[in-house]
Amino acid sequence: MEKKNLITPKKLQGFWELMPKEQILFSSILNKLEEVFKQNCFVPLDTPVLEYSEALLAKSGGDTDKEVYRFTKGSTDMCMRYDLTVPLARFVSMHKEELAFPFKRYQIGKVYRGERPQKGRFREFYQCDADIIGNETLSMVADAECVNLFEKCFNALNLDVEIRVSNRKILSGYIQEIEKEDKTNDILIVLDKLSKIPFEEAVNMLAEIGLTEQQCNNIINLTKTTGSITEINQNLTNFCQNELFQLGLSELQETDKYLQLMGSKAVIYDLSIIRGHNYYTGTVFEAFLKNSEVTSALGGGGRFENLCSYFSDKKMPGVGMSVGVTRLFDLLSKQEGYFDTALANDIDCAIITFDDTFDAGLKLVADLRKEDIKAESFYENKSFKSKMKEANRRQIKYVVIVGEEEVATQQYTLKDMTTSEQEKLSIEKIVEKIKSDRMCK
Repeated sequence: MEKKNLITPKKLQGFWELMPKEQILFSSILNKLEEVFKQNCFVPLDTPVLEYSEALLAKSGGDTDKEVYRFTKGSTDMCMRYDLTVPLARFVSMHKEELAFPFKRYQIGKVYRGERPQKGRFREFYQCDADIIGNETLSMVADAECVNLFEKCFNALNLDVEIRVSNRKILSGYIQEIEKEDKTNDILIVLDKLSKIPFEEAVNMLAEIGLTEQQCNNIINLTKTTGSITEINQNLTNFCQNELFQLGLSELQETDKYLQLMGSKAVIYDLSIIRGHNYYTGTVFEAFLKNSEVTSALGGGGRFENLCSYFSDKKMPGVGMSVGVTRLFDLLSKQEGYFDTALANDIDCAIITFDDTFDAGLKLVADLRKEDIKAESFYENKSFKSKMKEANRRQIKYVVIVGEEEVATQQYTLKDMTTSEQEKLSIEKIVEKIKSDRMCK
């Protein structure tokens, strides 16, 4: 036989791949989040992975451009989506005459960023997004609804989080007040690094941008403002009388009012929340685990007043939230006891047959599956003992033994592999017992 040059199997660095049992657990997270979206009246949307470069890069810039996977096919210049919000803006602009506004959509899908892979950061990862898009105007109720929805997502995952909320108009208003609007992005980049760099370094960086020593201290102290809405009001009402600053403070108060009505419990106001994307214009928020060594955000969101203006003359403000579920799953999978590993088993029961009862066992599998029981037939030509060992290896809780007597009486031996207890039951009773056991998990 001619010897072949075999290719060593390997995957691209930073791209994600799970074993089946892990994939089941990951899918369980996606299912819980999707159920939250549906319960809150968001409709599904699935945009293409590839977009025209001129559309996807309409409002990116900076580091984002460097991370985008961009290539050409013939004369077509295209990119792989790096988030789900810009494709949403393109979709809404294309179909604005067909949609009912406010348009509330959710999307769960993979996005791609060519950054350096590191702990918790991947080049291919899932995002779970939910957004509300308005037509000309969009009430602040939408901002509160997205924050509240964000909280509900983490509640559904049984995670104790703190949702930190701010409004970028407050910082932008102060920057306007000190007449440094042309340096807004440079200033925000420095402020976004405050938790990672020394105070003196931040002051020096702001001074290089053109701020006085007093202005440096004021804006840094402003980003350190945190607490309840009452505490925010006490600290900021007289801080700056700039109109945009006061509008941001007023919007924060209005958002808090609606959040209280919606029953949110996990919100704290924190002006250090800026968000990296440059299309956020008002409300911004991020989620952090309480009492955890993990200090990075689990996701976030905010309002974008002008995103659709790159695609449409009509003003369509929006607000949205995103959970980085790939990173979240990577984190949770390392926490002992978070996942119920029994949920990762994709088989309720294994059907163990003998040579003379194989056909009857195969029919039993079909009958059980009709009753929503995940039954599997071990149909390889192996001994009874080997099949029982295989059930143990797969950690299948129940086996159904199908011998000649069972076929004749229609009473099958159901064995619990965790306790070794067994009893003879009809198909109906087997279904009842397995479903009852499933409900108790």
